[in-house]
Amino acid sequence: MDFLKPFVLPVDARTPERHEFLDLYLPDEVTEPRPAVLVVPGGPLPAEVRPTQRDWPVFQGYARLAAARGAVGAVVDHRLHTPEEYPVGSANVEAALETLRSDPRVDENRLALWFYSGSGLFAADWFREPPSWLRVVALSYPLLAPFPGWPADPRFDPITAVAGAGELPIVLTRVGRENPGIAGAVDAFVTAAAKANLTIVDVPEGQHSFDIKDDTDESRAALTRAIDLVMAELA
Repeated sequence: MDFLKPFVLPVDARTPERHEFLDLYLPDEVTEPRPAVLVVPGGPLPAEVRPTQRDWPVFQGYARLAAARGAVGAVVDHRLHTPEEYPVGSANVEAALETLRSDPRVDENRLALWFYSGSGLFAADWFREPPSWLRVVALSYPLLAPFPGWPADPRFDPITAVAGAGELPIVLTRVGRENPGIAGAVDAFVTAAAKANLTIVDVPEGQHSFDIKDDTDESRAALTRAIDLVMAELA
């Protein structure tokens, strides 16, 4: 199972502080409120898939990277199981953010959202009216338009919504060996984001989920650049 492969970057072993639907990876010493990065795994995935994504090495890896950089890394279990459940999944992401912002160890005014694959559709809500405390949105190999046969809910349309993003920094990690359907939507998003504050991290030889499938120097370099860009916006 590819999703249980190791993360391509070495990370410190950190045991998460587990809440009902949210795992926190804390920096070594928290003497004052820290910025936070909320990792939002992909989907939809059937409810019976085990382990759930909060226990996949790749998402744990991103949260541990954030913690190693001095931020609170967090992974949400959004329970997005079918294409019809995007409104439910989005509400669960919002609830996780509120939990995170209310934690006294977190600086409520310095948060990042990092979307992967199918969770990319969630980003539309945050592009339309980005709150001041949202310092950056990252997208890794994102799904930015629904697949054929999925509900066409205009709420979850990042390509249209990005026009409202203003100065919100957006970090897009784009892979060269992407599924053609996903790649076309990514191209449309980049065009639509011509006036947005968009930075693209390209992985020319990368596959979808390159961060577990492609254990290469190119993958590691792209990942490092993406985390550098996100953390710079939280400084």
